[in-house]
Amino acid sequence: MTRPPLPPFTAETAAEKVRLAENGWNSRSADVVTPAYSENSRWRNRAEFVTGHDDIHAFLTRKWDKELEYRLIKELWAWSGNRIAVRYAYEWHDDSGNWFRSYGNENWEFDEDGRMSARHTSLNDLPITKGERLFHWPLGPRPEVHPGLTDLGL
Repeated sequence: MTRPPLPPFTAETAAEKVRLAENGWNSRSADVVTPAYSENSRWRNRAEFVTGHDDIHAFLTRKWDKELEYRLIKELWAWSGNRIAVRYAYEWHDDSGNWFRSYGNENWEFDEDGRMSARHTSLNDLPITKGERLFHWPLGPRPEVHPGLTDLGL
């Protein structure tokens, strides 16, 4: 199985990889997202450590059961060889209707087949009001015309 674009990345292929990841995560489907990672992929997400497809699938299922109306924007920060650095923000609400914007940075490493073998994530959650939301597209992939993080001043 390969997941193009493949490393080593150029500016164009790294940006494409980031957008493909964003679109996958905006599906909010663990079944869609999990195959983008190697079978033994290692994650650090906040203080949680995850390894392999079963753990990744369970993590994502828990995440999207908690983070409702999740909408994500990722932006390429840097790349070299088989590594990509990303900054991102996503908006969501909990089951009590409290809205948040979560900000983070990720460092990714890819195998030759284009699947991610390591994901190191640091992030924090900012409570926002419903009126402060900036991500208003219908659930699913962000439309091409919707502004990115830099355009939104984030």
